[in-house]
Amino acid sequence: MQLIDPSHPIYKPLWVRILIVAVCFGWAAVETLGAQPFWAMLSGALGAYSAWMLLLNFKPQTPAANAEAVPQDDAGEEETTADDKK
Repeated sequence: MQLIDPSHPIYKPLWVRILIVAVCFGWAAVETLGAQPFWAMLSGALGAYSAWMLLLNFKPQTPAANAEAVPQDDAGEEETTADDKK
């Protein structure tokens, strides 16, 4: 089961990936200081998982792999404009 899709374009910049991991571990520290061990462990586990997926296991894809095929129009269809309808 994959919770984070590392091929999503939002994860391409390094600062975004570092920020996500830092927020998770920062929240774990806040919960630890607040004497909430369950939530600290939960957010720490999220930080560890996001660090694994976004920093250690991240493989950026080439722009050619991300290019989508442009759909071709049918040659037989005619486009009607407002002038043609009159």
